[in-house]
Amino acid sequence: MKRKVGERLCALLLAALLCVLRPVPSALADEYDARYPENLAEGHLTATAAILIEQDTGQVVFEKNADERMYPASTTKILTVWLALMMGERLPEGLETKYPVSANATNLAPDESSAKFAIGEEVRLIDLCNAAILVSGNDAATAIAEGLDGSVDAYVERMNSTAYSLGCTNTHFVNANGLHDENHYTTARDMAQMTKVAMENEEFRTIVRRTEYTLPRDNIYRSRTIRNGNNFVAKPDEEKKQGRYYPDSTGVKTGTTSAAGNCLVASASRGGVSLIAVVFGATSDGSRYEDAKKLMEYGFTQIISTTIEEIYNENPRVIEIRGFALDDPDVGKLQLNLHKTSMDASDLIVTNHDGLVRWKQNFTSMTVTEFTRDLTAPITAGEVMGTLTYYGDEGVPVVYDLIASRSIAARENLAPSIDQIIRDAENDPNPFPRITPELVVKYLVLPAVMIFLIIRILKSLLSRVGKRKKVKSYKPNSRYYR
Repeated sequence: MKRKVGERLCALLLAALLCVLRPVPSALADEYDARYPENLAEGHLTATAAILIEQDTGQVVFEKNADERMYPASTTKILTVWLALMMGERLPEGLETKYPVSANATNLAPDESSAKFAIGEEVRLIDLCNAAILVSGNDAATAIAEGLDGSVDAYVERMNSTAYSLGCTNTHFVNANGLHDENHYTTARDMAQMTKVAMENEEFRTIVRRTEYTLPRDNIYRSRTIRNGNNFVAKPDEEKKQGRYYPDSTGVKTGTTSAAGNCLVASASRGGVSLIAVVFGATSDGSRYEDAKKLMEYGFTQIISTTIEEIYNENPRVIEIRGFALDDPDVGKLQLNLHKTSMDASDLIVTNHDGLVRWKQNFTSMTVTEFTRDLTAPITAGEVMGTLTYYGDEGVPVVYDLIASRSIAARENLAPSIDQIIRDAENDPNPFPRITPELVVKYLVLPAVMIFLIIRILKSLLSRVGKRKKVKSYKPNSRYYR
């Protein structure tokens, strides 16, 4: 009995030892492990609300309280500036249009961010937009609103109607700069949608990824340079803050108030994949950058960028050629290579792992293949056998040539196919065949002899049927009696 108890104790100790020595899967770890970014959980973020989307499609990759109402702080300026750029394009002088900075725009509290514009300073719209983003100038945002719509209230009304038209139904702004107000709110999901649309504008993308910008000389100041305060985009000089910089960053905007906490809307691109992350209510200035990095690294493990050609090359199409030579090593099988006819056409596919599997499994049904010649030998390497067409998300066709990867000889003494005969006839420069004795005998003499013989035979048969055998009639002998 004691022996059995001892054996059981040893087994339990051994099992416990194995559990201790065996590595714990990162998915089960409570703390975030940068070596396994794909195991991101909500608890790994300090942000109250967050979301990660694929920039081009808007596909949600990760979310945490994404529909909870939050104060956006200066991330509000994303919509402020994008709307200004859209309106500026329709002005007679475009983004070069100058607006005077009012006393209201420069009337800022000591703790408000400012581009340090002066009352009466005439500033181009493009300069106001850069100042609103790079140094988060509240004076610049107010000057934009007053310049374009005459008042902040009128411009904010336009901002709200624009946000609603974009599907952001949980958003309401009361100013253009993001200063705290109980009625100034949005959600992480809505902010991601607004940023997605804004990033479709080339000028906006240029502004938000700048590290610095030079404001030109105007009626008051000489030219001066402003630097982007977003450490996610611009690597800070302070060594302790350099960890906030993200090499793959492409923008966008920070925001901070005591009520909103630390906010950051970030974008990044790597290997053809572009992402947008929204972080609202992070616990500290540094943690919002860490949260954004975690979201980005997670996204780059989940979203895959590939092309039609890359998917095709994993399993290229093989067809069977008719009439191949009997000594052909591959018994008439021909692999077709792919060549895009227009290099400017985009065949980029951005999807997740499941989507990529579906693409590989249904590639034939998701593309259109047409053969432009008959699949009969001889085949020459490099010859175009047909086309493959892919219709992208916008319905624009991307066409590829299907190229023969090798030559295939034709079988000797094999009767030509109908297609071959037609092709040879079409390629013959002489529309009429040359007259030779062989052709005369074949196409004139022989047919004439055959017709003559057939006629004679038919005539002979008909004459036999028409003749009837004559029967000799017997007449009775006349007898005369006397």
